[in-house]
Amino acid sequence: MIAQLPLDLGHRPALGREDFLVADCNAAAVAWIDRWPDWPGGGLALHGPAGCGKSHLAEVWRGRSGAIRLDAGLLAAAEPPQLLGSARACVIDGLYDSAAAQPDERRLLHLYNLLRERGGQVLFVARAAPARWPVTLPDLKSRLGALPAVEIGPPDDTLLAAVLVKLFVDRQLAVGADVIDYLARRMERSFEAARRLVGALDREALAAHRRIALPLAREVLRREFPETNDLFDDTDKTGQD
Repeated sequence: MIAQLPLDLGHRPALGREDFLVADCNAAAVAWIDRWPDWPGGGLALHGPAGCGKSHLAEVWRGRSGAIRLDAGLLAAAEPPQLLGSARACVIDGLYDSAAAQPDERRLLHLYNLLRERGGQVLFVARAAPARWPVTLPDLKSRLGALPAVEIGPPDDTLLAAVLVKLFVDRQLAVGADVIDYLARRMERSFEAARRLVGALDREALAAHRRIALPLAREVLRREFPETNDLFDDTDKTGQD
């Protein structure tokens, strides 16, 4: 049998406020987004590991505030008035996350001041807290230090299972509760791992013409996360497709 070539045609994740899964690890961040526009200092810094829901919450805020979205690297390529246009709010995503996301600090300070003059606000989205950003410009460091900062932490078991369900639904895949429970108890404890695992299962199911059931879940989990292999033993009976 010739395997089908899996084409990644993309999928549209649900990014509305009602689609965001609230738990202890992100409740404080959700509360700050809901508190807008009552943000002291003209902005908010939202930080946490990759795939934890930062961008989802940023999209929720953009929908409410009418903010534009800027990648951190753009601050090294154009002046703030050009980037902002007439906008009074913006999301700056990925600040200091990588070498390519190092902003021109003079321009970042100018952008922040320009938004303050307009009575607007900025939402910074990054992996690290502002206190850990390698800022050298004293005025910028002072302004960033005055912003409220809120962290999204790693998921608990219940939230991780719910995230798996959402990721499968985003791809219009029907998966049983037994598969969700199996994966959630064995996979790496992160949202990024959940995203990677669901994508791998989707591709493998399409290529091999198999449904996403326990046997396929076990195979893909072992391949994608070999460090979890010690969690499998002879009592792990998953049946067949």
